[in-house]
Amino acid sequence: MPVPDFILDLRAKVGHDMLWLSGATAVILRDGPTGLELLLVRRSDDGAWSPVCGIVDPGEDPHVAAIREAAEEASVQIAVERLAWLNVTEPVVYDNGDVTQYIDHTFRCRWLSGDPVPGDGEASEARFFAVDELPVMPRNYAERIEVVLADRPETVLGRDWLRDGLR
Repeated sequence: MPVPDFILDLRAKVGHDMLWLSGATAVILRDGPTGLELLLVRRSDDGAWSPVCGIVDPGEDPHVAAIREAAEEASVQIAVERLAWLNVTEPVVYDNGDVTQYIDHTFRCRWLSGDPVPGDGEASEARFFAVDELPVMPRNYAERIEVVLADRPETVLGRDWLRDGLR
């Protein structure tokens, strides 16, 4: 997976130590022929299905990162409707030993155009699924989708919804 240059520069200084980064997740929805559909990508690194996710570049607004990542990873154009969830992920330990933790901005997005196909090598597949027929995926991605599909009017802050439920 391509690593942004600013992270390579930081890693040259801090090695594998924890990096605190901003992330953006685009949960992309559209009205399909049989109901609501959700765009997922199959990650090239581990083969897991996930919504479009990426790192926010320095100086970039998180919603702009979500739009950019949708174009790069799945070759689609989207509109960001709103911030659905702002939370901190569990630490991520990569195969090379790098440790990262993200403040993730999960956005509810609407598909505008483009046939989903992998664009930048970060995904091996990209396609829409009916929301009631989603493939198995890691919990951290499934939770982001769950928050967006709950469609609460307010942004969910933190992980309290796990205790209190979304309804």
